[in-house]
Amino acid sequence: MDITVVKGSISYINECEVALVNSELGKRYFSEKGSVRKSLEEGFGKGEIYIAIDKDNNCKGFVWVILNGIFHAFPYIHIIAVKSEDRGQGIGKILLKFIEDVYFENYSKLFLVVADFNPDAKRLYERIGYSVIGDIPDLYRKDITECLMMKSRE
Repeated sequence: MDITVVKGSISYINECEVALVNSELGKRYFSEKGSVRKSLEEGFGKGEIYIAIDKDNNCKGFVWVILNGIFHAFPYIHIIAVKSEDRGQGIGKILLKFIEDVYFENYSKLFLVVADFNPDAKRLYERIGYSVIGDIPDLYRKDITECLMMKSRE
């Protein structure tokens, strides 16, 4: 699959909304009607979203990075979502690699959190070099533990 990552454009909001709404993350954290769209509008408005597109310019997924989101010093990978029909094809890894290439030019560390209901994502992050910093119970939602992870520039 030929995938390119580009700076996000609001023209992709519908496809990004579909990717997030149809994910476990979207179901658990964005259950209120319209909350995904409102959140994505914020991310696009701040220029913090990057889109994975195929050769026909179809959105396959996205990543949202908040600059200086951790300790007002390091980028924070806020959301990664891949369309359900495109999962398992390495698109998430492509998005992460792109973000690492861009942000490791100016920052020594990247951070993210992964929920306890997403063990596959946690294994992926560990495989590609993210280290567990620690668990944060009830960070965003009661009864969901988030694992704070960090990757350092090599």
